[in-house]
Amino acid sequence: MFRRNKSETAAPVEGTVDKEGGKGRPTPTRREAEAAAKARAKVPRTRKEIAKAQRAARVESSQRVRSAMKSGDERYFLARDKGPVRSFIRDFVDSRFSFIELMIPLLILTMVFGYSGNPTLANMGNTILLGTMLLVLIDMAFMRRRMLRELARRFPEESTKGTTYYAVMRSLQMKFMRLPKPKVKIGQKLPEHYR
Repeated sequence: MFRRNKSETAAPVEGTVDKEGGKGRPTPTRREAEAAAKARAKVPRTRKEIAKAQRAARVESSQRVRSAMKSGDERYFLARDKGPVRSFIRDFVDSRFSFIELMIPLLILTMVFGYSGNPTLANMGNTILLGTMLLVLIDMAFMRRRMLRELARRFPEESTKGTTYYAVMRSLQMKFMRLPKPKVKIGQKLPEHYR
């Protein structure tokens, strides 16, 4: 009489659903919460213990910031990297080819020419090095001009103070060493809005 028919199917049981903005981890048990509270309440007694605790906190914080910069999580970016203007500058610099990327191979070539013992090759190496430096300076000037024009067009109400230094320092780094990691490839078209 109160039995279920074979034709009826059981309602699907909903599993745990991660909701937007959730904490991303299970709620700790009472034992875990109490152990964590005791660990927090335990005050270091000596200067060495205090220094050790501060050093551990500093290391953990810097590791968290570094991993966030590698993954692109803007919540943990340093103050100099936050905001839509800085994001645009990073993308602008990363989307263009610059002569600085040729600098390391040319420095190695210059060293080989310099240590070859042949004065003609040493002079040629010096000429290549100075020519490359000149090209890098010209490239930086053109990049600055284009960047300031784009900043004025995209962010007319924002201040451009410090943007040239930020762009030049980023462009002087090799692409694989840049932090925050580049999000765009060379030649890729940039989005119109960065809000």
